[in-house]
Amino acid sequence: AGRILEIEGLPDLKIEQAFELSDASAERSAAACVMKLNREPIEEYLNSNIKLMESMIENGYEDKETLKKRIASVKDWLANGELMEADENAEYKEIIEIDLNEMKEPVLACPNDPDDVKLLSEVAGDKVHEVFIGSCMLNIGHFRAASEILKASEINKDVRLWVVPPTKMDEDQLKKEGYYDQFDKAGARLEMPGCSLCMGNQARVEDNTTVFSTSTRNFNNRMGKGARVYLGSAELAAVSAQLGKIPTFEEYKEIATPILESNKEDIYKYLNFHLMDNFSID
Repeated sequence: AGRILEIEGLPDLKIEQAFELSDASAERSAAACVMKLNREPIEEYLNSNIKLMESMIENGYEDKETLKKRIASVKDWLANGELMEADENAEYKEIIEIDLNEMKEPVLACPNDPDDVKLLSEVAGDKVHEVFIGSCMLNIGHFRAASEILKASEINKDVRLWVVPPTKMDEDQLKKEGYYDQFDKAGARLEMPGCSLCMGNQARVEDNTTVFSTSTRNFNNRMGKGARVYLGSAELAAVSAQLGKIPTFEEYKEIATPILESNKEDIYKYLNFHLMDNFSID
């Protein structure tokens, strides 16, 4: 509570991936979070942002002078900036080491406590009534992955699936790539980009239901009165929506792994605006 998290050991994460971990630090009541990344993913992200701001100027967004100053500042950092490093003699309240090689299956936060974390195999079989794929914890790659999984099978008749991209740009790109059509054909409820069920005051699940959610929190009554809320990945959410239950690890591997591995590079691709042909913000 009130401490700052410093994360090392994942230097090649994309900024979007690093954001997921830093964003989640708020759920641990941290005051802030920093991650040690290599320069390459940072430069990629900043160059993308320069292109975005340049397109905003071209399309009449204000204030143009402020945007120009920001572009100049980013370009100056790209030319001259240095990354911060932890002090060699830094002392920490606690050091937590996690061996990712030991993580062999998906991990979920169980109803209704983010500290009650279990492996998929420990909770498999629980019936699911509602599935929410959305919130700021997701990036565009997660929506592509979920859509590709759902393309192979319709949503279970007893499940209501909510799909809510975090931003309008994500929504527009998913529409251009045909993924919104796939969600629609599968039977998903497509909501306006934003917080939706994650915030709990823009939309609500039915009372006393079991929910699989990709959102940030699963506190009592946040998503719906008496709702039991699991937190997990978009990929696992899509499989749960198909089966109407939390799958076994074997079911998850059988359904999701072949689909994701066959097209991984295209699915987990981020919005690098400077690399997109004819990119322009409306």
